[in-house]
Amino acid sequence: MPDDRLPTDLWVMAHVRRCMDAGIPATVARKGEAKGGTVLLKINQFEGGCRVLSQARDLEGNLGWLGALAGALVPEADADAYIDRAVSRDPDIWVIEIEDRSGHNPFDGKLI
Repeated sequence: MPDDRLPTDLWVMAHVRRCMDAGIPATVARKGEAKGGTVLLKINQFEGGCRVLSQARDLEGNLGWLGALAGALVPEADADAYIDRAVSRDPDIWVIEIEDRSGHNPFDGKLI
């Protein structure tokens, strides 16, 4: 069965571009495997802390997000340490940082 999903690099760049067009600061903090790397989102709410979301698929194969670190807001240093550990286990991971005081995730997919 062929996999008709977009390559990760194209998917990431399209979503980052959409964020920029909407005035949402988003940067690729780390590039991973171009064809199939997993994406981590670091949503920086500034003084409120950061939330880290990990890309996942539900049982039907739909894209979604799992809250890392129990889905809690954590200090930026804790979020960065989690991301560093994840990258050390899987060097194919992409890391996207979004700055949004409200904590909105502008990427496709629901919270699983």
